[in-house]
Amino acid sequence: MSVRAKAIGIVSACIASLLPLGAHAEGIDTEHIFAFMIGTDVGNVGEREFQSQTTGRSSKASGNYRAIGQEFELEFVPLSNFRIELGGTFATHDIFAVPGLADRSQFGGQGISLDLRYRLLDREKDPFGLTLAMESRADRFDETTAARVRKYGTEFTVAFDRELVPDLSVAALNLIYQPEWTRIVATGQAERESTIGAAIAVMAQIRPGLFLGGEARYLRRYDGIGLDDFAGQALFVGPTVFLKLSDRSRLTANWSFQAWGHAAGSTAALDLVNFERHQARLVLGVNF
Repeated sequence: MSVRAKAIGIVSACIASLLPLGAHAEGIDTEHIFAFMIGTDVGNVGEREFQSQTTGRSSKASGNYRAIGQEFELEFVPLSNFRIELGGTFATHDIFAVPGLADRSQFGGQGISLDLRYRLLDREKDPFGLTLAMESRADRFDETTAARVRKYGTEFTVAFDRELVPDLSVAALNLIYQPEWTRIVATGQAERESTIGAAIAVMAQIRPGLFLGGEARYLRRYDGIGLDDFAGQALFVGPTVFLKLSDRSRLTANWSFQAWGHAAGSTAALDLVNFERHQARLVLGVNF
């Protein structure tokens, strides 16, 4: 037996050992297996889901910074290839001695959101999956500074995905553009900013209902909604796990750290002005 044949046999045996006896890898549904990204699947007509999404962001250049957003969402699939999601978010901020930010320790209702997704291409029939998504938000607290604001923003996402090995692994790409309009309540000052980015992910099903992989997100922040003045950039990378808890419930988790970044006018190796050092997300979903 050749060395190559022996290697293939060893790898096959290792993969088989991860699967329970008598079980086979299930088909891949990318709707919820990513944390900070989205897949192209949108669910089947008539599906309804409740989702709890917890997002934590921590650590600036100095001082103490911690922000936790808790979003509760309802998802519906009224038409084939079309999904609607309604959400409300509560936020907690603990900010102390962070340059450029006022000290705050508060909790309150942050805002509401509407997420619409339409799948144009189905990867089971086409060379790859393609979905367009638009999530609009209205917030009363700024997610970074925790200041009282009137803030409106929309995140436009073009999502692609394709199975690398049928029923075993999948790769995804997201292209993002997010303009935001903000008016600070205390001063009446108006601000406009925008973020563009690209994100990639690979997930592998190591046993039925259990996926392991990782996500990498590159983000660029600008002053002005037309990408007018460059403010900073950051690259986040980190592992993702998806676990199917039961036929009706699921759990997705990711922890990402800023591996590289640069703020405009700064020589620091990371951008801790526009972004945080650490970001994490935990998503729990239930069908009903």
